[in-house]
Amino acid sequence: MAKTAEQVVIERDVAIAASPETVWGFLVDPEKQKRWMGQDVTADVSPGGAYRMEVIPSHIASGEFVEIEPPRRLVYTWGWETQAGAEPSPVGPGSSMVEIELEPEGDGTRLRFTHRDLPSGESAESHTYGWDHYLGRLKIAAAGGDPGVDPWLTGEM
Repeated sequence: MAKTAEQVVIERDVAIAASPETVWGFLVDPEKQKRWMGQDVTADVSPGGAYRMEVIPSHIASGEFVEIEPPRRLVYTWGWETQAGAEPSPVGPGSSMVEIELEPEGDGTRLRFTHRDLPSGESAESHTYGWDHYLGRLKIAAAGGDPGVDPWLTGEM
């Protein structure tokens, strides 16, 4: 996690035993995405297209696609919708940016993940915890494995 005066950035580098094309499918196909992250996903995968993902019950992320370069680069805005009766998230819908780059590496893929424009160290810490959890599940699913039921859906965090 890097911090500047204006923003906090999360960066991750993950080796995945699958081709960039396969990994790409797990990033943009809602049915494949639900295997590693989210219980309900809708996505219009086009520049300016909206996405909405219920990651776990009552935790809905939404934003829009900014750059789409299959199967190499995906950029989208990210943030949390405010649920009825809840305080607004400091990371509101579309207020931060996620960038994913895929590069062939041997028989697999090197995934470079960046989440920028987070407003504080606290929000970056909670997002780091979440992304580490879900990128690990992506690594398993894209390689053909079964990450199993997300323990966060069953309250087994």
